Order: sequence, then C-alpha cells, then structure tokens
Amino acid sequence: MSEFDFIRDQLSALSHGYPGALNLTDDAALLSCGPGEELVLTQDTLVCGVHFLENDPADLVAKKALRVNLSDLAAMGADPVAVMSSIAWPEVGGDALREAWVRGMAEDLDHFALPLIGGDTTVTPGPWTLTVTAIGKLPTGSVLMRSGAQAGDMVCVTGTIGDAGLGLKQLRGELSLSEAAAGHVTLRYQCPEPRLVLGAKLRGIAHAAIDVSDGLAADAAHIAQTSGVGLALNLADMPRSDASAEWLAGQGDLDTALAALASAGDDYELLVCLPAAAFDAAYMAALQSGTSLTPIGEVTDGSGVTLLGMTGQTVTIDTPGFTHF
Repeated sequence: MSEFDFIRDQLSALSHGYPGALNLTDDAALLSCGPGEELVLTQDTLVCGVHFLENDPADLVAKKALRVNLSDLAAMGADPVAVMSSIAWPEVGGDALREAWVRGMAEDLDHFALPLIGGDTTVTPGPWTLTVTAIGKLPTGSVLMRSGAQAGDMVCVTGTIGDAGLGLKQLRGELSLSEAAAGHVTLRYQCPEPRLVLGAKLRGIAHAAIDVSDGLAADAAHIAQTSGVGLALNLADMPRSDASAEWLAGQGDLDTALAALASAGDDYELLVCLPAAAFDAAYMAALQSGTSLTPIGEVTDGSGVTLLGMTGQTVTIDTPGFTHF
C-alpha cells in the first residue's frame, strides 16, 4: 500500500467529514474560531523505547498518543476540536502495524467525537515515532495556566497517583502484582484517561492546573516555578489505587515508596491549585465528570516543592520525575 493509498483508504475516514480537513487531500487544514473564543494548540511526540515499549499493542500506542495531548488540553480547561498526526513508521511492521494503529485511533476519535484533520506519514530506519497535535478552544480569557497559583491555595489532584509507573515496571518484568492489579496498572500506563470534562468545569474555579505527565513532584515543581510560589505536598494524603496499595504493602520504607509513586510519570491526572472556598464546587465538578479530587497540600510563600512523609517529616528524592535531558 502506497503512502497516498494509505491516506485515502484508511486515514481520510478519520476526518469524520469535517469540512476544514478537505478530506485530507490538501497540504493544510482550515479551522474557524468563533467570536469570543480562543484556540489552544498542543503537541507531543512519542518515541518507541522512550514513551512506549516496543511490544505495546499498536492500537493502544495510537490511543496513548492522542490522549496525552488531550490531557494537555484538559489542564488548560480547553474543549478539544480536532487533531493532527504525523508518523514516522518503522521499516518493519508494514500494513499490519498501520492497520492496528488506525483501529485504535479510530476508536478513540469516535469516543472523543473528534476529527483527524491532517498530518504527515513517512518511514524511518530508526524507532517508530508519532507526533499528535491537538487543537482545542475555550472562551476568551478563561484559560487555566501553571502561573496562577497563589499562597494559601489548596493543592488537589484527580484520580490516583503512581499507577502508570507501576504499570511500566510490571511490563518490564521488574515487579509481580496480582492479575487484577497488574491489569489495572498496565492499562493506566498504556491508555491514560484525559480529564477533559473536569478541566473545562474548572475554568473560573481553579487558579492553576497542570497534567501529571512527568511525575507529581516534578509537575508540582513546574507550577511552583512558574507561579513564583512554594508547594507543600503530603504524601500520606496522595490518592492511591488498590493496585498501588498492594505494591505498598510489600515495601519496607513507606515514605520512600510513596516518594517513588509521586515521582513516577504517565499518570495524566490533573494537579490543581484553587482557593479553599472553591473546593466544594471543584469536588462536585470532579464527581460529575467521573473522577475524584483529593486535597494533598497547600501553596505557600517561598519556592520549590516540599514533600512531607507519613510523620510530617520532609522526604527528599533525587529525581522528582521524568526528564529527557
């Protein structure tokens, strides 16, 4: 199958008839923006062996590539509009790999009611590399950013933390959980859930937000640095799943184990700073959107992130999260 046959026969259907996609037959897409609205654009690149494993199912690789970008939109309170995708296919895999990728992407585009409006495909002798651009919109002036945290704010997080890191370890054979726990953490790593509904509901409620991609501690540090404040996080309050509780039960030093969960990446939950008076509204919004919202600390004067252990003592970690360099 040639490149253009692939675009025509498999990718064009993913445009869902969106007029600005031009049936994926032109060099660019058209996207209108209504009055009183702003566009939000984000882009992430996933590389085999860095962001996903070589034997990860291609349909789940497609979903992860899409969802990590949608998570960025969620963190900014944006409603997704459309996506673009550029792929450097490995020389091995052929049609079977591409068809599995298309199947996964098609399922998620249907799930999130989004069109694919363009991109590029090529082949590389190097590792499989995928880039997705997600386009969202929101009312003018309502964007959530990392820079708005204020001293006295509550720090809250959605869902549970550390599952994806355990999932990666499980897939690498570095730990052995029960079948149910292994299945849960593996799915959390391979197919994260972007908190889009809640992100939009937090517009006008939260002062700052970020998605937990590099690790809770690392992403908290991004808010602290950008906002010019300090964040104090209580590891004992960090929400944990049954699967992570199973893992924790086998760890000797609980503070060290909790710090490991807090520094694991790929959770794609939302870390939110908001005034105490707004917590009830945010909590109800989280429940209505199908997730939880747990207070785990506060914003302080000062700088950096302080992690507090089970007894309230400061916990120090060498690497707070994932970094490429």
